[in-house]
Amino acid sequence: MNFENCDLIVPIPLFPTRQRERGYNQSQLLAEIIADELNIPLESKNLLRIRHTPNQARLSQKERWTNIEAAFKMKHPNTFRHKNILLVDDLYTTGATVSQAARILKTGGANQVYVLTTAIATLKSS
Repeated sequence: MNFENCDLIVPIPLFPTRQRERGYNQSQLLAEIIADELNIPLESKNLLRIRHTPNQARLSQKERWTNIEAAFKMKHPNTFRHKNILLVDDLYTTGATVSQAARILKTGGANQVYVLTTAIATLKSS
């Protein structure tokens, strides 16, 4: 992928309680490194996780999509208007999290939302 057309890098946010428990946001840490290496501005305070959701790892594919609905919002939507966004997440399994976050960014007027992840996992079928 050519990152030259990306205007902003946005990490998937954690709910504040989960971030305090964990002490860090792995997507944020990855996004900081990528932003520094690519010299693309990092926007990490505008996309918010507004609903505490159960850990996706313990859920089925269908439950993951339901679990993440209405979990994100933007503080200042105009920040994303007419921008190409690189959305950073640490793990891609079903795509539910990044799909919901991208949908919110697009409602804020983002032109394109690209996803960069460090790992892809598959769900075991029962």
